[in-house]
Amino acid sequence: MNETGLIFNIQKFSINDGPGIRSTIFFCGCPLSCRWCSNPESQNRYRKLALASEDPKFSGRSWTVDEVLNEVEKDRCFYEESGGGITLSGGEVLQQHVFAEALLKEAHKRGLHCAAETTGFASSDVFASFIQNIDLLLFDMKHWNRETHQKKTGVSNDIILENMRLAVKENIPIIARIPVIPDFNNQLTDAEHFSLLLLSIGIREVHLLPFHQFGEKKYTQLGVDYEMKGYQQLHPEDLEEYRKIFLKHGLECSFR
Repeated sequence: MNETGLIFNIQKFSINDGPGIRSTIFFCGCPLSCRWCSNPESQNRYRKLALASEDPKFSGRSWTVDEVLNEVEKDRCFYEESGGGITLSGGEVLQQHVFAEALLKEAHKRGLHCAAETTGFASSDVFASFIQNIDLLLFDMKHWNRETHQKKTGVSNDIILENMRLAVKENIPIIARIPVIPDFNNQLTDAEHFSLLLLSIGIREVHLLPFHQFGEKKYTQLGVDYEMKGYQQLHPEDLEEYRKIFLKHGLECSFR
C-alpha cells in the first residue's frame, strides 16, 4: 500500500469518536475556518504557520497506509473487546480522500470497524465514493442557516447538506454532531431549527459537543489571535434545555 497521507496525530483509546475503544487518525488540511477549532494547525489557512513551527505535532508527517494500520493494530485486542475500531478525523479527511479511501479499504480487509468524522465539504462525486467504505459517519453540523454558516466557517452549507442527504439515501449509519458554540448556535431557537432540518433529512441521532477551550494554547503557539478567548466553556448542565428541544422532536440526543 504505497498511498501516503499527511497525519498530525493518532490518538489511542478514544471513547467519544464512535462505538467502543478506538484509534482516531487526524488528517492534515481543512477548508473551513471555524474560529473555535481546537485543531487550528489542521486548517488550510494556518498551514504555512504549522509547517514553519517544525513541530511534527503541528505540521504532521507523511504516513503510508501500512504504517497507519500497523500502528493502530497494536490495539486490536481493545477494539475486539469493546466493539471499537478506527475513526478518521481531522482537519477534514475528505481533503485527502484518495489516501483515506485506500486506508479504509485495507482496514476493512483486516477486519477493522471504520468510522469517519467529517464536515461533508467535498464534491458529491468524492463524497459518494468515500462513504462506500464507511461503517459509521459522524457528520459535523456547524449551523443550520446558510448565510451564518458562510460567515463563520468561510463556506456555505449547501454541498454539506446535499452530501448529508446522499449518505442517508445510501443507508450509511449517521450520527449528526453539533459543536454548541456561544454567540453562534447556542440559542434554543437554533436547537429547534437543527431538529427540524435533521428530521427533514432523515437523521435521528445527535451528539452535542459543548464548547471548550482545549485548543486555545495552540493559537498562541501558532502566533495567531484566538477569537474565542474569554468565552466561558459550556457544560452538559448548561445545555439541558437545548438538548430537550431535540428530545421533544423525537431525536436521540446525548452529549460528547
